[in-house]
Amino acid sequence: VQLQASGGGLVQPGGSLRLSCAASGFTLDYYAIGWFRQAPGKEREGVSCISSSDGSTTYADSVKGRFTISRDNAKNTVYLQMNSLKPEDTAVYYCATSVATMPTLYMDEYDYWGQGTQVTVSS
Repeated sequence: VQLQASGGGLVQPGGSLRLSCAASGFTLDYYAIGWFRQAPGKEREGVSCISSSDGSTTYADSVKGRFTISRDNAKNTVYLQMNSLKPEDTAVYYCATSVATMPTLYMDEYDYWGQGTQVTVSS
């Protein structure tokens, strides 16, 4: 059973990246999937979540209008499209699963965490 975030890298301010959260050994269909990030010296914070039921989503205020979360159940993968990236978006990004019925950014609602992927926004 594995949950793996990928797609990070170095990008200039204003650029874009698409992160992927892929599951192996279990099906993501039944879980809400959240994206979180942790910058050096800061606490981990919620970025976005997509529900398992109707695909409803929620976003942190800091990324609204710039980030889009989506899921492809056929590929057992959830994506985070990040546009108009800013230096303050620099962090390690993690995905995690939750059995919550509504999208949530409360970390206590999440049970299983994958390895993170580094996103660095710098000129």
